[in-house]
Amino acid sequence: MLKIETLSVGNQTILKVIGRLQSKNLPELAAQIAIHGANAILDMDEVMPVDVEVVRFLIELESSGVQFAHCPPYIREWMACEREHRTGT
Repeated sequence: MLKIETLSVGNQTILKVIGRLQSKNLPELAAQIAIHGANAILDMDEVMPVDVEVVRFLIELESSGVQFAHCPPYIREWMACEREHRTGT
């Protein structure tokens, strides 16, 4: 189960993701991010294990300027490995 809570702090919006983030949830998350635009911050403190499609989606989000807060280290490491795999370095 996934829950997305929206919190406003000044002109920024924090999208707090709670639970298991799976590829089937990506359209919902993408829609929430689209609503709030470049001021969105994705708080991943309570995210449970993710799959490779989610990692690839997060890489795209970060490339487009979405910021992450409290991203678990294993997700960061997986993102780095996936980037290296894509670039072949």
